[in-house]
Amino acid sequence: MNKAIVIIVIGIVAAGIIFLWRSVPAQDSLPANNVSIVDGVQIIEISAKGGYRPKNSVAEAGLPTILRMKTGGTFDCSLSLRIPKRNVSMFLPQTGTTDIDLGTPEAGTLDGFCSMGMYRFAVEFK
Repeated sequence: MNKAIVIIVIGIVAAGIIFLWRSVPAQDSLPANNVSIVDGVQIIEISAKGGYRPKNSVAEAGLPTILRMKTGGTFDCSLSLRIPKRNVSMFLPQTGTTDIDLGTPEAGTLDGFCSMGMYRFAVEFK
């Protein structure tokens, strides 16, 4: 009896993992076009819903930079944003735009993720 329950639970968990994996849209292999410069300020736009998109961005080091997080009907853990290198830990609104001042980043990679660590994004400053 116990083996049957374990097999059923494993089957349900496996089905859930497959469902979640298939429901996440694939990233294009082309470079993201989510970085712009407006009035001398670099703006990096990332959407948060079912993860962060794009997952990888490339930006210029040495420019004043704003990370613009966009949400639209977001109800998952991607609302709970953490960027440890910048001491950012915050909840994004379910719908809206949140600007985060990153100062003037030096060359390197800035990682962000949800509070559970399931969803991640990275910005490489060159």
